Amino acid sequence: MDFGTGHGYLLIGGLILVGAGLLILSLIVNLRVAHSVRDDVRHREKLLEYYRNIFSQLGVILIGIGVSLFIFFFQQNYQDQRRRETELQQVLAKLAARIARGAPVVGSLGEFDEFLDQGGPYVSPVLGGANAAVSAQGTELGKQVGEILLVERDVDVRDFDLLNLSRDFESSFVVNELDPTLWFNIVRDESEIKYATTQLALDYKDLQDAIGGESIEVAVANPEKERRIKHEVLDIFYDADLLRQRSRRFLGRACWLFSKGKSFVTLRPADEIEADTKSHQEWIERSKPLLTQSKSGSGDCFTLLQYGPVPGG
Repeated sequence: MDFGTGHGYLLIGGLILVGAGLLILSLIVNLRVAHSVRDDVRHREKLLEYYRNIFSQLGVILIGIGVSLFIFFFQQNYQDQRRRETELQQVLAKLAARIARGAPVVGSLGEFDEFLDQGGPYVSPVLGGANAAVSAQGTELGKQVGEILLVERDVDVRDFDLLNLSRDFESSFVVNELDPTLWFNIVRDESEIKYATTQLALDYKDLQDAIGGESIEVAVANPEKERRIKHEVLDIFYDADLLRQRSRRFLGRACWLFSKGKSFVTLRPADEIEADTKSHQEWIERSKPLLTQSKSGSGDCFTLLQYGPVPGG
């Protein structure tokens, strides 16, 4: 029986009302007993006394059960509320820790921004991207490869494992109360972050294999090797773009949830954050107004994303 849905209240109220009704009925019967005594009708007097006692005892028992159930459910409800409050505080603390630890990791994505958006917002080649990241050839491609290899050392893709809220949510009541679409998007982003980091590690290895033991300049001067290198570079760009999109959306969403405090479990997905856009730049522009208004710690959630080239990078 769930007290929280109101069924417990109905049962308790019904028991008390029936008990009170029986007590009132016993009083009415008691008046009839008095008339029987006055009229010296001994048989009817004994019978009415029997009914009076039955009604009064049943009334007292039902009222007692109702009051006892009320006390029990009240205590149970209070304990559940305290347990929920404690669990919610723990989840919020874990959420804050995820944001604090994930911010520097996401901040390192500025290394990718520097060459992905060179000459304009990066768009997947399949969708018609034509900025420098996609179109570079020859000497420019060699320079690009050198930058990519530097970023490989600066951005440790293993650190992105920190971006995992489902571990904190799935062991608490939050997973049952959070909007299903929002929960699905959180888990989807985690999966795609995991996919992107795994693929990037493989892409870097494939790029090294394509270069072979030669210098980058010599390798790109060979037309056959240049085609292989270009292919691997585009693979890296695709996975790097996927990683920065999903990581920033993940962190932005987590910060937005945290900014709402304990009420975050009742939130519905924000279209500004959840929208799948054509480019990362488009998502940045769409989510910026909402994230700028959402505060986390001493700053806003958009600043936390650290979008743009790394200073001095």
